Amino acid sequence: MASYKPAKSGEDFLMYSKIIGTGSYLPAKVLTNFDLEKIVETSHDWIFSRSGIVERHVAADNELTSDLALQASLRAIEAAGISADEIDLVIVATTSPDQIFPSTACILQDKLGIRNCGAAFDMQAVCGGFVYALNTADLYIRGGQARTALVVGAEVLSRMLDWNDRTTCVLFGDGAGAVVLRASDTPGIVASKLHADGSHRGMLKADGNVRNGAVQGDPFIKMDGKAVFKFAVKVLSEVVEEVLEENNLQGSDIAWLVPHQANIRIMEATAKKLGLSMDNVIVTVATHGNTSAASIPLALDVAVRDGRIKAGQNILLEAVGGGFTWGAVLIKW
Repeated sequence: MASYKPAKSGEDFLMYSKIIGTGSYLPAKVLTNFDLEKIVETSHDWIFSRSGIVERHVAADNELTSDLALQASLRAIEAAGISADEIDLVIVATTSPDQIFPSTACILQDKLGIRNCGAAFDMQAVCGGFVYALNTADLYIRGGQARTALVVGAEVLSRMLDWNDRTTCVLFGDGAGAVVLRASDTPGIVASKLHADGSHRGMLKADGNVRNGAVQGDPFIKMDGKAVFKFAVKVLSEVVEEVLEENNLQGSDIAWLVPHQANIRIMEATAKKLGLSMDNVIVTVATHGNTSAASIPLALDVAVRDGRIKAGQNILLEAVGGGFTWGAVLIKW
């Protein structure tokens, strides 16, 4: 682990955190809408018109969440131009961990060969997990408790789906995305806003739990689609406007909006409320589906690698997920 000395109290120095590398990984197996027509009573047109999804990736039987996270992390570490042993904080946002415990973050730390990590833990905020985890890592770095952080969103949601329920099984996919954050004396992550309201937890849930060695309750994802849509559009617009207002920015100042890839109609509605063209929205839902905590870092990596995201641009991440949790992160790239 690289050593460093945080600024002492009273020193004229402000610590920021900056993304220095991104990476992503999608399982090899692709499940198209036409494949789903053979599994459940649905059609390509029905799925696409309601979600914008054409296909999604599904993990192999022997692939764990930590395996997906490992591949995304290795690519982010390579892009950052660092070695894994420079990482002193690992946070994995996931709703589908490898096991009850230890955390997927600790498993990932071991698979990466990091032996002197300052901290490693999972964060569970469902689809809001990545913005929660990114905010947490930013605070660690700003507070001088970490210098180089690995933040990962990784999911194998296909194992939480009832393949007879066409309202949910057509929406979700598997994948992982990762970023490397490093302490900097120039702004990277400019601002974050997080919110939660547990009174809405019944709209999107997986009730099952393990008790006395057996699964109790219903472990499959259940969702009230209409209620989630209405709630998501409202709170996403509010939290994005909150971040912009506090930083004296307008929608026109944002080069790219990178939203949670849940549903194209939610993204379109949010962009419209902000006065943003869809030409300024990173959209990967058609080929990824909803990958929960993995969706934003997956989309971010696509846009970084294809050159759309450039240095100096204002980038806005936003997500909403079961809990309900939601938040936004403003980044100067």
